[in-house]
Amino acid sequence: VQLQASGGGLVQAGSSLRLSCAASGRTFSRYFMGWFRQAPGKEREFVAAVNWSGSYTYYSDSVKGRFTISRDNVKNTVYLQMNSLKPEDTAVYYCAAGQRRVPRVVSDVDAWGQGTLVTVSS
Repeated sequence: VQLQASGGGLVQAGSSLRLSCAASGRTFSRYFMGWFRQAPGKEREFVAAVNWSGSYTYYSDSVKGRFTISRDNVKNTVYLQMNSLKPEDTAVYYCAAGQRRVPRVVSDVDAWGQGTLVTVSS
C-alpha cells in the first residue's frame, strides 16, 4: 500500500485541524492504520491507531480526548481530527499502515506516508 498524507499547516493554539491519508490499492481495508509524529530533535512517537473496521481506536495519553482517528474504507482514507491543539503538538505527522497488528510502535509499521507538517503557535 502507498500512503499520501495531507492537511497540515500553521494554526494557533486552541485551533483544530484535520489530517487525511489516502491509500492506494484495493487492500486498504485489510490494514490496521495509524498516525505517528516526530518533533524536531525527538524520536517518532505513536499518536493514534484504528483497526480494520474502525470499531476500535487507540490513542497516546498526550492526545486522548483531543484527537480522533477514523477511517473510510470506501474512500481508502484515514483521518486524524485534531482539536484543542497545543504548541507541543507541533511535529511532522506520518500516517502508517500495519498488516500484522495495530501500529502502536515503529516496528509494527509496514508502510509510511511522506509526512505532513503541523505547526501550532502559542
